[in-house]
Amino acid sequence: MTEYKNLVVEKKDAILIVKINRERALNALNKETVAELQQLFSFHWTDDSILCVLLTGAGEKSFVAGADIPELADLDVRSGADLSAKGLYLMKTIQNFPKPVIAVINGFALGGGCELAMSCDIRLASEKAKFGQPEVNLGVIPGYGGTQRLPRLVGRGKAMQLILTGDLISAPEAYRIGLVDEVYPPEQLWEKAMAMAETICSRGPLAVAAAKECINRGLDINLTAGCDLEKATFATICGSGDKNEGMEAFLEKRKPKFTGH
Repeated sequence: MTEYKNLVVEKKDAILIVKINRERALNALNKETVAELQQLFSFHWTDDSILCVLLTGAGEKSFVAGADIPELADLDVRSGADLSAKGLYLMKTIQNFPKPVIAVINGFALGGGCELAMSCDIRLASEKAKFGQPEVNLGVIPGYGGTQRLPRLVGRGKAMQLILTGDLISAPEAYRIGLVDEVYPPEQLWEKAMAMAETICSRGPLAVAAAKECINRGLDINLTAGCDLEKATFATICGSGDKNEGMEAFLEKRKPKFTGH
């Protein structure tokens, strides 16, 4: 497996575990880390041995505490556009990754860290986690998709409040407004994340990938077009070996043995 400077990567069965490993910097997303994450997700795009990804931060304090402030301080119009483009491309890559990506949020998820979490499919948080888009405190705005993904998750008004004040919120509040999907005691977070990943891995991989794609694409089109997309995708899946295996296993009262074909 490829070695990275700022990432610790391991594989457990069909689960790829990715840990951002800049604990001294609270796992801040510097340019190098963004590039390494882009390389990792691009490399594994067609890896059929992976059925789910868990993304987390090193240590107990932080998932990702934002961007690297010293790098932001020197930005001008041109370099700002370049930095934002690379971050946005990474977030789009994660959002469209063919396999589910679960953010395991063990601490601070601020600025770019909150944006990184929002690009994932499912967000699981420790009770001690904190969330926010505090960029206005630095005289800038979110640059990795925060102004777009946050309203889609929590609604226009709450997104306005969080982004315009730059205030931080707790994990229970993030759960209440729909920013995260589950909140657990810190000592249970990883166990719960692994259990969810294992559940996803036990399902039909073609169906999981197709469902993720339909949901993502459907959010960008109207309901009629979205239903047409679902109909076409459903029909394609009905021609797969996995569909036959799933149905036969159910009728025979046994666990299915999916092959991804």
